[in-house]
Amino acid sequence: MDRRSSGILMHITSLPSLAGMGDLGPGAYRFLDFLDWSGQTWWQVLPITPTQSVHGDCPYTSISAFAGNPLLISIEALVSQGLLSEADIPGSSDTASHITDYDAARQVKEPLFQKAYQTFQHQAPRPDYEDFRQRHASWLETYLLFKVIRDCHSGQPWSTWPDSLRNREERALRQFAAEHQEIIDYEAFIQYLFFSQWEDLKRACGERGIRIIGDLPIYVDLDSADVWAHPEAFKLDEKGKPEVVAGVPPDYFSKTGQRWGNPVYSWEHLKEQGYGWWMDRMRHTLELFDVVRLDHFRGFAAYWEIPASEPTAIHGSWVPGPGSDFFEMVRNQLGSLPIIAEDLGVITPDVERLRDQFGFPGMKILLFAFDESLPTNPYAPHNHIPGSLVYVGTHDNNTAPGWYRQETSPADRQRLSDYFGNEVHAGNVHKVLTAAAMHSVARTVILTPQDLLGLDEKARMNTPGTRKGNWQWRITEEQLNSTIDDELRTLTSLTHRLR
Repeated sequence: MDRRSSGILMHITSLPSLAGMGDLGPGAYRFLDFLDWSGQTWWQVLPITPTQSVHGDCPYTSISAFAGNPLLISIEALVSQGLLSEADIPGSSDTASHITDYDAARQVKEPLFQKAYQTFQHQAPRPDYEDFRQRHASWLETYLLFKVIRDCHSGQPWSTWPDSLRNREERALRQFAAEHQEIIDYEAFIQYLFFSQWEDLKRACGERGIRIIGDLPIYVDLDSADVWAHPEAFKLDEKGKPEVVAGVPPDYFSKTGQRWGNPVYSWEHLKEQGYGWWMDRMRHTLELFDVVRLDHFRGFAAYWEIPASEPTAIHGSWVPGPGSDFFEMVRNQLGSLPIIAEDLGVITPDVERLRDQFGFPGMKILLFAFDESLPTNPYAPHNHIPGSLVYVGTHDNNTAPGWYRQETSPADRQRLSDYFGNEVHAGNVHKVLTAAAMHSVARTVILTPQDLLGLDEKARMNTPGTRKGNWQWRITEEQLNSTIDDELRTLTSLTHRLR
């Protein structure tokens, strides 16, 4: 990120496809064409780990910090891989739908995965499959066992399993694996499909000079293979229940804060073990992406710890995180650190020092800039610094028109117009702020397709602190084929960001 450039935040699920939600198939390559033609350098995505319908398919809640999301596997790519036939591709297309339907994708894809596996079993052995299982063995075998045990217990949390399985007694695990080897091998096949398709897409991006920014959530879900396999790395009681949980205090997004409910790390224990699990996670993530956005970066300096008995995040407290010791260890083991610090929310000097000590670029959000603090507001364009990434808004913000309509006061709106020297209104605010971002002195700008298209609040991806109606926006084939790529290329060229 050492030269002027720009890119788009587009999660895979938001792409057009045949089966209810975006995936790693033709829609992803069509979007790659869009990025290429418009001169973009970056494609930013949200977490690509497995999601669950019970959690609204939130990409930040997963049963694994390492596994890939099976719903992102492309049916069309399975045809290209010789595992399905053209006749297996669904006849009806929903590429005109602007809603992501995860359950519809499950209904369509899961039977086809089974069919592909039957074909796979009758084909000659694939050396790349065996290579995949060996390369990823450090996390894969644990994940496979966890997934199958969990499925056999009707999806119940691991803390409710029989003691021998909950406590990972070696004899019980061996016996279970022997009795369920066929299902375990099937789940390994699913992961093989995901990672082979992801590697193909990443390779195609690299061939065009487009780099992928991935997202690494700081916390993992309590009911995950990671906590099950490493309970000592978290602040849990003897029954596997969290004593304290993660969240953030009251802020811009919520008056009661956000009680995420994730288990909190026992950083002292992790340090004693050389941060082994975290090193594996960082290594794995940096293999998947060219650059990694560390979500909730401030938690590495200090994090908001909430007693598990509290219903909201109000009565939490700040607890010191691992700080520079952790990142020194990562750098010593992994070398250069292509990391973006998500430094939003309650940011204190210790967070800024940690970010700057390792040269991590931070984030500037234009939608946060136009309150009464505008002259000194660090998010305002005239206060940007070259090393930051500038966004109009992220997946956690409203769209620019939605923000203008729903979240600005009359004084904010007047301030906007005064600042830009022209009338700003709901019909042009997306163009005004997009241009302001691209004109910024910051070297890197990431835009959203919603703002490029001028979409209102109905196209918002996520509203933090809410559980329903999120992660559902999806671009249509018609919108992807609109003229915004020409407009974006022109603006990218004029602001010296063309790849």
